[in-house]
Amino acid sequence: MKTLRTLLTVCLLALAFNTFADELNTSNKLSIDYALKMYLDAVSDGKVKGFAEVLDNDVKFTVSRGEKIVNYSKSEMMTSLKSSEGVKQNCTTEYTVVEQNSTQTIVKVTQKYNDFTKVNFVTFNNTSKGWKITNVSSSFS
Repeated sequence: MKTLRTLLTVCLLALAFNTFADELNTSNKLSIDYALKMYLDAVSDGKVKGFAEVLDNDVKFTVSRGEKIVNYSKSEMMTSLKSSEGVKQNCTTEYTVVEQNSTQTIVKVTQKYNDFTKVNFVTFNNTSKGWKITNVSSSFS
């Protein structure tokens, strides 16, 4: 009987620990740090697995190329990123937080290549489903 009680206690503790770990993992996935890391991993290292979950359904990607402005939807951007999945960009990537408050964060991400620089302004919004990317505006110089 004592062995049964001990076994039951161990099982309950394991279940409680698993539930706690799942809650921490879910909480982490809702954070701005997680969303930013997922963005940097996707655009710099080609790690697209899970990236779609930090994109708002109505996210807008805008690329300025000289006088031409091109817009992409979430599905178009994911298709493009998946075509280069696993490809690490030959650049140095740096970021700075431009503005941050409890509802919105704007981050400047600079990717320096040998012959040009790509600058991305990434807007994150704190939604009911956690921090999501709602806008990415990119330019080249």
